[in-house]
Amino acid sequence: MNYRIKDLPVDERPREKLKEKGSENLSNEELLAIILRCGNKEESVKDLAIRLVKTLESFHDLKSITYQDLIKIKGIKDAKAISLLASIELGKRLLNKPIGKKEKITNAETLYKKFQAKTIGLKQEKLFAIFLNTKNEIIKEEVLFIGTQNKSITHPREIFNAAIKNSAVKFILMHNHPTGDVMPSKEDILFTENIKKIGDMMQIPLLDHIIISESSFFSFFDHQML
Repeated sequence: MNYRIKDLPVDERPREKLKEKGSENLSNEELLAIILRCGNKEESVKDLAIRLVKTLESFHDLKSITYQDLIKIKGIKDAKAISLLASIELGKRLLNKPIGKKEKITNAETLYKKFQAKTIGLKQEKLFAIFLNTKNEIIKEEVLFIGTQNKSITHPREIFNAAIKNSAVKFILMHNHPTGDVMPSKEDILFTENIKKIGDMMQIPLLDHIIISESSFFSFFDHQML
């Protein structure tokens, strides 16, 4: 017999609690139980949810859990893993603040807040280019490179080809540090200096290079390094 939410006593059923008190009043485990739907022969879905949380060092580690991680947990097979991963991804997307093509960029903090959610759970570096018109309005945002925790290199040609393709007058680079430390490495500094020189020569200037994590950012422009 698989234990389902409906098999729990009424006052312990997360769905009923959600309807009566609102989703904000449910515990993490209760929300997971709703997503997982049913337990197994040995435990209720609520117990399964509690055990899942106990496998994590921190509940926030759930944001970067993988399919392979989930199916290693007893009681979680294909359907449960897929449902949970889909729910996590939906949450990430809801946090993303879409950038309108005609939205004007005025400072690094504004741009950071729009990209912050894109770093959630990332284990690799991503290099973004934000292409702008003469009014500093966004023309296009592109991911130009996906690397590793220790290395993030893209050829300048790729950046400027994309800038020309999008008729950009200027641009901003942004990349994440999965370690959480947003201080630029020597490679970051040399890369930025090189891109700035090429941009000045091509008359498509680099306005800023912003390094971001889930909780902070570093702006080359703000630190007078451009």
